[in-house]
Amino acid sequence: MKTSIATVSVSGDFQEKLTAIANAGFDGIEIFEQDFITFDGAPRDVGRLVADHGLTIDLFQPVRDFEGLDGAARTKAFDRIERKFDLMSELGTDLLLISSSTHAQATGGVDRLADDFNELGARAAKRGLRVGYEARAWGKYVRDHRDAWDIVRHADHASVGLILDSFHTLAAKVDPDTIRDIPGNKIFHVQLSDAPHIDMGLEYLSRHFRNMPGEGDLDIVSFLRAVMATGYAGPLSLEILNDQFRGGSARVIAADGHRSLVKLMDDLRRIEPDLDLDLPAMPAPVDVRGVEFVEFAANEKEAGTLGKMLHTLGFSRSGQHIHKAVSLWTQGDINIVINTEQEGFAHSAYVMHGTCVCDVGLNVADAQAAKARAQALGANLFSQRLGEGELNIPAVRGVGGSVLHLLDKSSNLAQVWDQEFMQMVDKDAKPVGLMRIDHFAETMKHDEMLTWTLFYTSIFNLERTPQVDVADPGGVVHSRAIQSPDGTFRLTMNGVESHRTFAGRFVADSFGSSVQHIAMETDDIFATAKALANNGFESLPMFENYYGELAARADVDADTLAEMQAHNILYDEDEHGAFLQMYSKPYGEGFFFEIVQRVDGYDGYGAVNASARTAALKRLSRPAGMPRT
Repeated sequence: MKTSIATVSVSGDFQEKLTAIANAGFDGIEIFEQDFITFDGAPRDVGRLVADHGLTIDLFQPVRDFEGLDGAARTKAFDRIERKFDLMSELGTDLLLISSSTHAQATGGVDRLADDFNELGARAAKRGLRVGYEARAWGKYVRDHRDAWDIVRHADHASVGLILDSFHTLAAKVDPDTIRDIPGNKIFHVQLSDAPHIDMGLEYLSRHFRNMPGEGDLDIVSFLRAVMATGYAGPLSLEILNDQFRGGSARVIAADGHRSLVKLMDDLRRIEPDLDLDLPAMPAPVDVRGVEFVEFAANEKEAGTLGKMLHTLGFSRSGQHIHKAVSLWTQGDINIVINTEQEGFAHSAYVMHGTCVCDVGLNVADAQAAKARAQALGANLFSQRLGEGELNIPAVRGVGGSVLHLLDKSSNLAQVWDQEFMQMVDKDAKPVGLMRIDHFAETMKHDEMLTWTLFYTSIFNLERTPQVDVADPGGVVHSRAIQSPDGTFRLTMNGVESHRTFAGRFVADSFGSSVQHIAMETDDIFATAKALANNGFESLPMFENYYGELAARADVDADTLAEMQAHNILYDEDEHGAFLQMYSKPYGEGFFFEIVQRVDGYDGYGAVNASARTAALKRLSRPAGMPRT
């Protein structure tokens, strides 16, 4: 099915927009008048430039405040559109969008407005053009597609049709199934956009906070399902008005848009397999069953420091790579790799970021299927030269240039530790009861959060939680969790806008490294805390006042509270159960470890404790303004 995007959705000048849109894989564009008003060339030159990029102009917009006027105002409105028709002929497009009027002098009435569109349709037909009527949710008389369709139906002209926009239907809470009553041949164009649930006026929400399908909270699949039930066969187009996108990367925005459309069509195809969507075959979203490994890049000196820290955490140095300067540290089902190679990807990551998590291995249901789906959705695959005896593990690029390796238990990839590592015995190891990786946290610029949320949720079978804002002494950090339906895989994403926050400083100091902390699960955090203390582990000191507040908000007995305070253990609870957590002191440029215990189905991440944790970490960091060296 043909894909399109409005030029207003993408940042940059007109040439930059077209390049990004074409490279992302779109077939066409909706051209906004402002984009060629400021272009140094005639409309005919614009048309040629679009064609040179392999694109078509599927729609020209916008025209507002046309219908329902009288006298000189009506004459002027028709004259204005005749000029638009002139431009369309030069541009090489045949469809004009007219959105429902908010004009103060406009009058209503179906017959009155239908007469205007009947006359306009006759004028358009003489030029071989068409007009599409779109209901804006804040229109004076026409506010949803049912009203607009009533007018188009009464206009009764072959050159007058309907333009549907998912935002104006779904954000206004109009039942999308009412679209099914509209003949598909009278729907001239379909625009798609998502939006978050925010309590504000629809016009302001529409102009500033729209986002790509799958990035917001609207049921775009139900909308598109109703559209396709009509027999509609025209373009599926994105019209995204978003302040953040206007200042972002044209390449990234266009790529996200195309990915969102492909995912949306794939979602619909799985619900309606008989639909002909002209979409390449791809595997279904792949289940993630946990974190198989976390790999650090380091030099030899810092690897020694990190190894000592892992020892205090109870890890055993249990393997050495058959060819490379790569060691394996294990405890329970947790695999941590330290890579000190002097060439290759890990070394490049170390040069760029310093000691950092450069690679995360995901345990998925089918590694090859995950790779194929990632490729179909435009993800950047990763590979490097293999040594003798090394497995060819599928991988994609992730946040901050990191890598996600994809492993499964049903192929030879399950043999990676036996095949690529020589087993070792670590007599100094003293396990503390850590069982598995509960979650890891990726930190990024706030304007990248939507991109990476879409990345994870389009490739994998993952759910996202609502965004929460975490107060930091230096600002606000925006946080969101992504997790598998059964909770075996969890990832938190933290978006920063200021380098003054603890998370923001991590991004700045590490030059964009992504993973800032790893949380590991135990089934008895008090026993683990005691064992950690015996190993010489230093937990993150917590504020005394935190425990006074905890005594007031939670039903924790005095003895347990005293033990929690002695070990710097934090507490949260939800309707299901409880959550206990403790942290290491910060390591390197702001990285830290977390130990957690989930009790009776608790499903959160201790959000109530985030501000205290951030303040405690920050007081151990170098003062603001002090250079790193």
